Amino acid sequence: MYELSNPDRTAIALTFDDGPNTEYTPRILALLAHYDIRATFVVVGQNTADNPSVLARIYEAGHQIANHTWSHPDLRRLSSGGVRDELERTSDVVEWATGGCRTRWFRAPGGDFSPKALDACFQLGMSPLAWSVDPQDWRCPGQNYITSTVLSTVKPGAIILNHDGGGNRAQTLAALHDYIPRLLDAGYTFTTP
Repeated sequence: MYELSNPDRTAIALTFDDGPNTEYTPRILALLAHYDIRATFVVVGQNTADNPSVLARIYEAGHQIANHTWSHPDLRRLSSGGVRDELERTSDVVEWATGGCRTRWFRAPGGDFSPKALDACFQLGMSPLAWSVDPQDWRCPGQNYITSTVLSTVKPGAIILNHDGGGNRAQTLAALHDYIPRLLDAGYTFTTP
């Protein structure tokens, strides 16, 4: 179970993997701006290289950016050097697209925090970022499933895993519109790790 370190009694965090995406990321950014929420966008380097202006919008809106490798590979199949290259390339393109921001956090694809992945993470001055609430939105299980999973498993200190890239994220967006106001009404506050 992964949680925020030293959260207040109501703090939770939203994270978004696999972007940036030209269709869904801007819509998520607009929703977060409406509620004045800061989140963490866990970006894939190739998507960042393809969509640098979307990443710049994430950064300019005050959101945190984390590293999710260059190509979202199965890190268990790569050499230590290959893992490090995936992380370095992504950190470099994030720095280029934002005009200087270096990623402090790393989330391994699929949560594969193998020794090789952790070694590369630490060598590059990053910290691992996991999650505690997984509505499996990447599977497109339906808005109601995503919403009910979040609402039934969230607690203070939770880190919620969502996706803004990697496929059709209409269900994720609809669920966010549903569960964010409900979490706010329940007294939760949003923060970043």
